[in-house]
Amino acid sequence: MIPRTGTGAGRWRSMLFIPALSERFLAKAAERGADAIQIDLEDAIPPDLKEPARRSVPAAAERLAAQGLDVVVRINRPWRQAIADIEAAVGPHVCALTLPKVPDAGHVRAIAETLDEVEAERGLPRGHTRLVAMIETCDGLLAMPAIAAAHPRLCGMTVGAEDLAVALGARPTVDTLFVPNAQAVVAARNAGIQPIGYVGTVADFADEAAFAAKIAQARDMGFTGGFCIHPKQVPILNAGFAPSPAEIAWARGVLAALDAAHREGRGAATFEGAMIDRPVAERARHVLAQAEAFAQPAGAG
Repeated sequence: MIPRTGTGAGRWRSMLFIPALSERFLAKAAERGADAIQIDLEDAIPPDLKEPARRSVPAAAERLAAQGLDVVVRINRPWRQAIADIEAAVGPHVCALTLPKVPDAGHVRAIAETLDEVEAERGLPRGHTRLVAMIETCDGLLAMPAIAAAHPRLCGMTVGAEDLAVALGARPTVDTLFVPNAQAVVAARNAGIQPIGYVGTVADFADEAAFAAKIAQARDMGFTGGFCIHPKQVPILNAGFAPSPAEIAWARGVLAALDAAHREGRGAATFEGAMIDRPVAERARHVLAQAEAFAQPAGAG
């Protein structure tokens, strides 16, 4: 039985894309503070460089993992390229693959079956390689609940803004992308996997204040982490998807007030001018669990 989430996987606040062939970015990856480094074999690599990019993955992954980083690899969508990417990427230093343009649950299961074989051949435990599904097509959008629950290897789901906008014949605006992202949160939460993302395109990084506001909205919606393409987005994601000191203090106060009420035989209490009861206590416990999780490296425990 493969557990639903693995070490590190499922609590990434920031997943920084790095092109597989970019030595300059790889050399500085450990300085960026990202919870996971996502080696890209897809959009960042032109067609004539796919093969050398694949060959570079094992050494790059080993180098990044030795620096204490979680390593994820985004593979390509066409099956022949996807299989070649899997053969190149699966190993002890890669903890997950990101699957672009996932059309349905069967696609995830086929990838998982391939991983079973490759992991067995390489002496890796079954389930070592987790999966993150990207929803970027109309068929994938309609199948999100089934995709999210497709296989225990799946640890996260995200909406690919640019590709989905193309598929919809739309622009990647907040109005266009809000509903698909809200649906992704529901599908991911229902399946017990990490909702990854925010409403908007990953390409917008110049306005840091706007990006921070976007991440605050995403956390309010239920997202717990996001992809990024520029190092200056990393601290914004890390701060935005982690409880603030004020939230931690609020959570502790809620639990203390409710505990006192229970000792007095009351099921609810008042704290900071608001009524608190069981659902509020559950939210407070979740805040404290997040704070504890992010107090240690993503790959720990």
